[in-house]
Amino acid sequence: MSSDHDISLSIIVPVHKVQGYIRQCLDSILDPDLPNLEVIAVDDRSPDGCGEILDEFAERDPRVKVRHLEENVGLGRARNIGLDMATGDYVWFFDSDDHATEGAVRAICDRLAETRPDVLVFDYARSYWNGKVKRSIINHLFREPPAPDVFTLAERPSVLEMMMTAWNKAIRREFLLDLGLRFSGGYYEDVNVTYPILMAAERLSLLDRVCYIYRQRRRGAITKTASAKHFDAFAQYDRIFEFMDAMGAKADPFRPLMFDRTIWHLLVIIERPDRVHESEKARFFAEMSKTYGRYEPAGHVPPDDKPFLADKHQMIKAGDHRGFERVRAAEAKDKTRSRAGKAAKIRRRGVLLGKELAKERYYQMQRRLPIEEDLAVFGAYWYRGYACNPAAIYEKVRELAPDVRPVWIVKPGARKTMPEGVEYVVAGSADYYRTLARAKYFVNNVNFPDNYVKRPGQVHMMTQHGTPLKKMGLDQMEYPVGANDMDFKALIARSDRWDYLVSSNPLSTEAWERGFPCDYEMLEIGYPRNDRLVAAGEEERARLRAELGVPDGATAILYAPTHRDYQRRYTPQFDIGRVADALGEGHVLLLRAHYYYKIKNMAADLGWPEGRVIDVSKHPSVEDLMIASDALLTDYSSVMFDYANLDRPIVIYANDWETYRLTRGVNFDLMATPPGAVAATEAELVDAFVSRAAWSDAAAKNLANFRARFCPWDDGHAAERAVRRMFLGEKIPNPPQAQ
Repeated sequence: MSSDHDISLSIIVPVHKVQGYIRQCLDSILDPDLPNLEVIAVDDRSPDGCGEILDEFAERDPRVKVRHLEENVGLGRARNIGLDMATGDYVWFFDSDDHATEGAVRAICDRLAETRPDVLVFDYARSYWNGKVKRSIINHLFREPPAPDVFTLAERPSVLEMMMTAWNKAIRREFLLDLGLRFSGGYYEDVNVTYPILMAAERLSLLDRVCYIYRQRRRGAITKTASAKHFDAFAQYDRIFEFMDAMGAKADPFRPLMFDRTIWHLLVIIERPDRVHESEKARFFAEMSKTYGRYEPAGHVPPDDKPFLADKHQMIKAGDHRGFERVRAAEAKDKTRSRAGKAAKIRRRGVLLGKELAKERYYQMQRRLPIEEDLAVFGAYWYRGYACNPAAIYEKVRELAPDVRPVWIVKPGARKTMPEGVEYVVAGSADYYRTLARAKYFVNNVNFPDNYVKRPGQVHMMTQHGTPLKKMGLDQMEYPVGANDMDFKALIARSDRWDYLVSSNPLSTEAWERGFPCDYEMLEIGYPRNDRLVAAGEEERARLRAELGVPDGATAILYAPTHRDYQRRYTPQFDIGRVADALGEGHVLLLRAHYYYKIKNMAADLGWPEGRVIDVSKHPSVEDLMIASDALLTDYSSVMFDYANLDRPIVIYANDWETYRLTRGVNFDLMATPPGAVAATEAELVDAFVSRAAWSDAAAKNLANFRARFCPWDDGHAAERAVRRMFLGEKIPNPPQAQ
């Protein structure tokens, strides 16, 4: 931990049957720059490989301490065992199938050092099995109204409305031990600790940051399983009110809100279909009524912030289960009425279906009309805009084949990105269907949609959009993570449309023939998009650097990581802010996230050093970025093959090479023939630039060998060769070895 404070943190991780998640969990919390961090992993007699994984982590990191239990004791008791082992000033109870966000542990430690609270509460996000991530719905409570650095619950009672779990709080260990609070067994073991600590704390603090990712597993969450164990909730809340009774008058201000939170939670349990068996609901309701009568504060007014809530309170208080069910039935009926738009939606859907049918009929009609011999269709990256090899070929078509009318297809959102003077149609429009039906030529770096029907006389060129370090096409069948349920039959049907397939180098030729065994002509001509790189001059480079805001004299490093099939969203493989700081004033990182990921202004959102990390993810031209930069930092992205044409340093950050190789499959061992320096750790990555190892003779030799192997045809004339073959019908020889 940084030397300017001496706060220590113990993270307690009970572990049971999570071997698929535990590595990510531990990796996310073991920040290498925090020596005052202690991770206590309690192996709760896990029947899978968790114990061995924990021992592996402990062997390589002395901050990890493992306790193997001889019997399964459950989450609550495992937490208590971890608490007894902890030595840190603060403890954080962490669930082993979840993970921390980047930089979260350090941010929490910094906040603890700044405020020295009894309890620090931070925000979380839910991560769903389908890849969606949603921030907590109560995140506004961190900001509204603005919170002082330190406060008491009496000063900010809305804290009781936050998620009452153990994992979104860091708790001062001596404070917790002095209170004598222990996690209980059974369901909802958190609440009899998390509510009382807020009431007893003299110093509370908030951190308005998503620090924790709460994984919503499709199966396996015990509290989402119908069971009599949900009755455990009553005993847990009894313990909370017993604690308040022991506090005396000091707890009185919290009783109304605590009571409402209790009834709110019990209502959640009884009303969710996956919690209490139907046959047990009357008994559960009866226990609710007892709880209501036992703990209702004097002068209590039922909340009415939601329809029917006050009525439910009234029925629970009266012990009227039938009345409660009548209120619920009325609520359901009201919800049905409130969905009055449902019929309208159905009607709209009928209109939509009618529109789609009309488009299909229009498309079929247009397909019966003659092909327009001068009409050419261009597309790139699923109609994302003007880019890549198709853009380079388009420009050469306008020069060498002026009689051809080239038209781009773009999504509605990409219209504003189209260069002035470039004709386009919008995907899904009538013009789109007419163009698909009537055009002679088709150029794309991905496949056209399945519903497109290739007519006799239409000619297709597939340019692809990268040299295949990774397995592609039918080669992916052996790698289900990378294939991601791909329909290989449909893939080959789409590939059967190709008349020409562009290859950038001999490796690509081999990979394409193996991955796409279809009847096309292989054009071994190099990549048209690289023509610019071969011809790039200093004047263009200076102009682009100025446009990007690269300071004079700075070393601009283009960081362009690849997509990882085993990850659902963009997750930096190293701490970008920390690396930018370590590189120093003379360096600028140009961050180019993969186009699969939808991100906003990450540099601003994550507080990276201003001016030293520039988020260029939305820049329309990666070629511009390559030309503007002084060096490339990547992992396994095909951008390395293009960038090599610039003869500038390339650094490969290969911290997860084995995982990538095993999950995605690769066509050659990049580690054996890298294009420059290789780093496996963050420290090595920084050193490659600071020590200038990326510019060393050894790195230059690697790059020269790499260029000879993977850039032999990139001589600045690839687009011309493509146009001459497809549009002018000329027979073209393979280019000479350009390097």
